[in-house]
Amino acid sequence: RCENLVEVYFQLHQQVMAASTELGAELLPQVGGSPGGGVVPSAIVSPSSFLVEKQPPQVLKTQTKFQASVRFLLGPQLLKASAKPYVVRADMVTEKQARELALSAYSNALSGTCCANFKNVLLKKIKRCERKGSESVTEEKCAVLFSTTVALAPSNLSVHLQVLSLPIVVIVHGNQDNNAKATVLWDNAFSEIDRVPFVVAERVPWEKMCDTLNLKFMAEVQTTKGLLKEHYFFLAQKIFNDHSASLEDFQSRSVSWAQFNKEILPGRGFTFWQWFDGVLDLTKRCLKSYWSDRLIIGFISKQYVCKLLSTEPDGTFLLRFSDSEIGGVTIAHVIRGKDGSSQVENIQPFSAKDLSIRSLGDRIRDLVQLRNLYPNTPKDQAFGSHYNKEQTGKD
Repeated sequence: RCENLVEVYFQLHQQVMAASTELGAELLPQVGGSPGGGVVPSAIVSPSSFLVEKQPPQVLKTQTKFQASVRFLLGPQLLKASAKPYVVRADMVTEKQARELALSAYSNALSGTCCANFKNVLLKKIKRCERKGSESVTEEKCAVLFSTTVALAPSNLSVHLQVLSLPIVVIVHGNQDNNAKATVLWDNAFSEIDRVPFVVAERVPWEKMCDTLNLKFMAEVQTTKGLLKEHYFFLAQKIFNDHSASLEDFQSRSVSWAQFNKEILPGRGFTFWQWFDGVLDLTKRCLKSYWSDRLIIGFISKQYVCKLLSTEPDGTFLLRFSDSEIGGVTIAHVIRGKDGSSQVENIQPFSAKDLSIRSLGDRIRDLVQLRNLYPNTPKDQAFGSHYNKEQTGKD
C-alpha cells in the first residue's frame, strides 16, 4: 500500500509538471507542483513508514544475545536509485533520552528489501539512571532507538528516519525477571497509544486489570479456558486485602501499581504479581491440561473451600493454588468422623519440581482418601485420562 501510494504520487507529480506550462507559475504551488520537481511530501515519508518489525525482547538481560529488525515501507520505491547500502544505527536510550531523542553509536546495513536485520546484538552493560524515590531498577524503562539517513529518489532529498522500540526493562540477573515482567505487563496493558515515552497511569480500574490478568493467563498457559467471575472475586480480595466487600463493590474500584507489584501481601514475603506469576509458571509447566479440562478451581481461598466442603460427603476434594507459597497447588479434602463431624484438610502444596517427578493425576490416584472431585464427580472419571499407565514387573 505504501509503495503504491508513492507510485500514485510520482505519476501525479509528473502530470502536474507536464501541465505546468498551462497552469502558470502562480497556480503551480497550489496543486502541489514545484519548479524544482520530484520532492516527496513529508506526509508520505511520515515516522510511521519506518517501523520496528521484530521488537527486541522487552525484558532484556545484559550479556545475552538478541535479535531485532526495522523496515522502511517506502524503501523499494524511494531508495532504488541508491547504489550504496544505507547504515541503520541501534542505540540504547533512557526514558529521558527517548523524550529528547538524543543519539549515540551502533550500526548495521539496510538490505535490498529495505529491512535492516540485527541478528547478533548484545547489551554489554547498562548505566542506570538516577531513580525517583522508592523506584527499583526493574521499574526503569529504556528503549532501542533505530535511526538512519536516506536519500530519496528522484530528487535525492536527504531524510532522517528514526523509530523507537517498545519499552525495555534491562536486567542483569535472572532473579529480577518476574519484577521486570510486571513493569512490562503494566506498560503494555495500560499505556495510551500516543504518549510521552514512557508515561503510564499509576492507577487503573479493577475491571481493566481483570481483563489483563485473563489475557496474560490464557496467552502464557496456551489455553482457551480463561478466568471466571469467581476467580476475579478471589483475586480482588487478595490484591485489596478486603474480605468484606462484594463482587459488585470491587468492580467500581481502581488498583495501583504499588498494590500490583510493590507492596508485600499481608503475612507473606511476596507481592500480588510475584504470587500470580508463580501460578502462571506452575500452570504452564505442569497443569495446562487439568486447567483446560476445568478440573482445577485454583483461585479460591482456604476459608471458602472450608465452607464448600464442610457439608460434602467424606473424600470430596478440590484443587486450589497455594496462598502461602509461590507456585504451588494443593488438594483440599473433607474427612468425616464417626460422629458425622467434618474436617477439611489441606495437603502440603506440590511445586513444579514435585509434579515433574510424579504428575498431579497420578498423585490423586495414589491418595486413597480422595474419592469425588467437588461437587460429585468420581475421581477416576474426572482424572482417568490424566493417569499415566503404571509400569509393572521388571519395567
